[in-house]
Amino acid sequence: MHNAIASPPAAVNEPVRSYAPGSPERASLRSTLMTMRGDEVEILPVIDGVRVETGRVESIHPPHERSRSLGTFQKARTEDVEAAIRGALAARHDWARLDWSDRAAVFLKAADLLAGPYRDRMNAATMLGQSKNPYQAEIDAACEMVDFFRFNVQFYREMMAEQPISAPGIWNRTEYRPLEGFVFAVTPFNFTSIAANLPTAPALLGNTVLWKPSPTQTYSAQVIVDLLEEAGIPPGVIQFLPGDGADVGDPVLASEHLAGLHFTGSTATFNHLWREIGNNLDHYRAYPRIVGETGGKDFIVAHESADPDAVATAIVRGSFEYQGQKCSAASRIYVDPSIWPAVQESLAAQMADITVGPVEDFSHFVNAVIDERAYDKITGYIERAKAADDVQVLHGGEHRKDDGFFIDPTVLVADDPAYETMEQELFGPVASVFVSDRSFDDLLDLVDATSPYALTGAVFAQDRAVLAHATDRLADAAGNFYLNDKPTGAVVGQQPFGGARGSGTNDKAGSKLNLLRWASLRSLKETFVPATHFTYPFLDTDASES
Repeated sequence: MHNAIASPPAAVNEPVRSYAPGSPERASLRSTLMTMRGDEVEILPVIDGVRVETGRVESIHPPHERSRSLGTFQKARTEDVEAAIRGALAARHDWARLDWSDRAAVFLKAADLLAGPYRDRMNAATMLGQSKNPYQAEIDAACEMVDFFRFNVQFYREMMAEQPISAPGIWNRTEYRPLEGFVFAVTPFNFTSIAANLPTAPALLGNTVLWKPSPTQTYSAQVIVDLLEEAGIPPGVIQFLPGDGADVGDPVLASEHLAGLHFTGSTATFNHLWREIGNNLDHYRAYPRIVGETGGKDFIVAHESADPDAVATAIVRGSFEYQGQKCSAASRIYVDPSIWPAVQESLAAQMADITVGPVEDFSHFVNAVIDERAYDKITGYIERAKAADDVQVLHGGEHRKDDGFFIDPTVLVADDPAYETMEQELFGPVASVFVSDRSFDDLLDLVDATSPYALTGAVFAQDRAVLAHATDRLADAAGNFYLNDKPTGAVVGQQPFGGARGSGTNDKAGSKLNLLRWASLRSLKETFVPATHFTYPFLDTDASES
């Protein structure tokens, strides 16, 4: 019996641990990291709560130590996906009708488990499987995931409280129903928290979900599966389907019961999925909801009044944290020539202190890129830049893949603002700088017109009027816009995240807006004393009109 209007604990952002030398959290994480590094796991698809052997085995290796095995995962087959669809549809009835507070309790418990006993394991899995240093793992796999779980519950409660007005004798209500069918969640390698949020946000609202993680994130994805199971999520609510894109995606897109796509990944893949959904529209029971966050070619603009040290720091952190493998990473930088010498001096001093290496050594700021395909793509850009006449390799440019995919953080200075690294998404530790003596307005026009993306961007200036002007002129250029800060590091509940143009549907993960996409609203009108005859007063005879 549910006879209370539940108010969940107020959501607050999970404090970020420092992992400083001598701290207990550092020792605890290192112990877990070294233990997991020495173990091997077997990861299987999970369908209706049962782990299924498929015989299609892939090995798992740290990107920074390819000679080490972390175990294997087995890829889902078409028949597994079809079974998962049937299971999700069967689970939908009971999960959707469970009181919202019971569903919320699963994710609030998951948040507390992650903030406590699961924290080291989730962070260590992200460090090993995705080559993140301890701080990058902490802000992602621990804090942001906890924040998603807690804030989504709070947003859901606030959303349901938004109700229509009622006239006398009438009670109007709005129900926030789950979508009819199942949601398909496709998640990326670069953020463990996104891999958790994309399936769980729709699930919180009563949807059942088929979840396809990135193959290169499967190692930490398994920890998410274990976390949710311990938190009490019923079998069939989130079906875990590691595997190849077509093997999982084709039967999903062919199902008449596809109700939504929750996606983070490349623009090309998102375009393909949207196109296939469009081709199948006549087949679906309802129009699928499509939510996607895709690519970025994110910028920093430094006005002549900017603080050079702040600009240089934003370049280093914004471009090279997690090897630039963030869709929000700063990759094109526009600097006024009057401050460029000071920016360059600060940049050189900071980059001289950066070391590159495996995550087990906590002193490394930069670790390995995710796989050989990414390594080859990024280093191809670097080698072409070395050979170009109108590009200077200011810092870095070295790379190696003897046992890990290591690329030194690289700064290029391009004479041409249309040079390929100024325009194309690299997704690696490469920042391209254009030092321009153009007018500031011309520079802003260049920034706005250069890229098909509109995800994140930053403007540095001490002059308040300049900040206001740039904010107005670049209104459509970035969904997350930063003033005197790097264009990365959005925090749930503080900076709802997402961009437009080629960067996605801008449905703002980490806010109520995203949750609304996973609800199908129903308006209810109840009349307490209904009319008993069709007539209205205007039908009566007026004596003055006789």
